[in-house]
Amino acid sequence: MTLVDSHCHLDYATPEERPEILARARRAGVETMLTIGTKLGEFAGVRAIAESDPNIWCSVGIHPHEAAVEADRVSQITALARHEKVVGIGETGLDFHYDHSPQDLQALVFRAHCAASRETNYPLIVHSRAADAETIAILREEKPPPGVIHCFSTGRALAEAALAMGFYISLSGIITFKNAGDLRDIVADIPLDRLLIETDAPYLAPVPMRGKRNEPAFIVHTAAAVAALKGVAPDDLAQITAENFFRLFNKARNPKVVSCA
Repeated sequence: MTLVDSHCHLDYATPEERPEILARARRAGVETMLTIGTKLGEFAGVRAIAESDPNIWCSVGIHPHEAAVEADRVSQITALARHEKVVGIGETGLDFHYDHSPQDLQALVFRAHCAASRETNYPLIVHSRAADAETIAILREEKPPPGVIHCFSTGRALAEAALAMGFYISLSGIITFKNAGDLRDIVADIPLDRLLIETDAPYLAPVPMRGKRNEPAFIVHTAAAVAALKGVAPDDLAQITAENFFRLFNKARNPKVVSCA
């Protein structure tokens, strides 16, 4: 089984922890990982992790939680995205659940990411929580290239609107949670060729790893749950979602593969 973790935060682990995290991922069959930028002030560390491994890629962006702190740096995104290991813009979007940054500033920064996505033609990695209608409206107005709604766990309207705009839907360990019945009902109707899987590590560890710090190796449990939901074999689900990833993040196609032995 060859798996892709389409969204994780490898920089959240210490340098001492990271080699074992990556080794466990390889043993689990995770051959490609996308480690996500959330703060431009810490992007150099994210980029260094991607540079250290031919099958780790990165994105550059400002998480909506950080919009108030980093809004004045948003013009740097396009230049930083020119690095050879950058394949996506974000994560960006709206989070009105926590409101760590003012909503109007989140929207302003989100629109700037849309512009950077258009300029670079790189996929946009979108975070949306308690802001589905606003997210849909901005995406329709800004018209970025197709991207991904990461860690999808909200409503059918966002899924349908995103799919209509060419976006992919990425599923995290939430799909395994007991109380995620409504989410599973929505995912049942999403075409297989538009699905990605992710860990969002170190957050949202899937069943049966709940309560532990999440890591890319645990994506096998999310893959198994999605495969069962969609009525396909786990190996087929892994292959389909990997192909979807490389279709969207085309720059990440790389013939160098690290052995999982």
